[in-house]
Amino acid sequence: MKFTEEHEWLRDEDGEMIVGITIHAAEQLGDVVFVELPEVGTVVSKDDEVVVIESVKAASDILAPVDGEIIEVNETLVDNPGMVNDDPQGDAWFFKMKISDPSQMDEFMDEAAYQKFIA
Repeated sequence: MKFTEEHEWLRDEDGEMIVGITIHAAEQLGDVVFVELPEVGTVVSKDDEVVVIESVKAASDILAPVDGEIIEVNETLVDNPGMVNDDPQGDAWFFKMKISDPSQMDEFMDEAAYQKFIA
């Protein structure tokens, strides 16, 4: 897993990148009540707004961590947004994408660096 300064995680699974938010981010948001996901096939650039999350505390945007194409979304979150609080780094992933430039992954933190970042 790799981590961004925006509290997203990325996991490579057979050449596809799975993206979600970290446990830390989920705790900061509070109870998630709404998730709006992108359309499959959407081509995004790094830092494009891709997902909207609303919690009892605030609304937040999830940004595209890299350039690429959205190839799958986790539709389960639409009907059950609370999953983001229950399992943010597991079953509550937001989308999968095909990355245009794999070298963009080099700028992200490993777990040890991320833990230091949030300390």
